Amino acid sequence: MGAQKRRGEFVLIFNKPYGVLCQFSGLKPNLSDFIPLKGFYPAGRLDKTSEGLVVLTNNGVTQAMISNPKHKMEKTYWVQVEGNIIDETLKDLIKGVVIEGVKTLPAKAKIIEPPLGSRTPDIRHRRNIPTSWIELRLKEGRNRQVRKMTAAVGHPTLRLYRFSVGPWHILSIKKGEFYKYSLNSSLFPRSEQKFDRSPY
Repeated sequence: MGAQKRRGEFVLIFNKPYGVLCQFSGLKPNLSDFIPLKGFYPAGRLDKTSEGLVVLTNNGVTQAMISNPKHKMEKTYWVQVEGNIIDETLKDLIKGVVIEGVKTLPAKAKIIEPPLGSRTPDIRHRRNIPTSWIELRLKEGRNRQVRKMTAAVGHPTLRLYRFSVGPWHILSIKKGEFYKYSLNSSLFPRSEQKFDRSPY
C-alpha cells in the first residue's frame, strides 16, 4: 500500500467537553462549534454528559474498525463513581457483569487518580458519601456500557471521561481542541475483509 493511497485520509482526535453533542447539526452545542472541517464523522460517540476522546475520520473503513464492537478496539475510560471501590468490586468488573441479561466481556479495571481538573458543572455531591476513580479498559461498545457496569456493582457513575481509543489518547490535547493525524498504514493495514460501516 503506497503513500498515495492514504493521501487525504485523516483522523481527528477531539477532546469533547461536558455538554457537547456528538453531531454536526441540530441542537447545540455540538461538534460544529469546535471542528470547522467538512467530511469527518465520529467513529463511535460519547453521550452529552460524558467527556474526553472522540475520534473522527473521513475514511469509512477506519470508522468501522474503530466504532464497530466486533473489531474489539480497546477503549480506556476514567470513571468517577459513588462510594469506595474495593478489590472484590474490581474483580467483578474484570470478570464481567450482567447487563440486561447479557454478561459483558472481560475487562481491565484498577483504581486511579487521574490528572483531571474539576468539571463545569461539578458532579453531584452527597454528604458523607465518598467517591472513587477507576480506570476501565473495554473491547466492546454497548450502549452506555460503562455507566451500566458501575451501576451493576453498586457504584453509580458520577463522571465519565474517555482517555483513549486504540492507539490514540488525549493527554496533551486541551478541552475543546482537536488534533489532525494522517492515517498510519502500520496501524491500519489494508485488509481483504469487507468492513461494514459504523452502526452508530
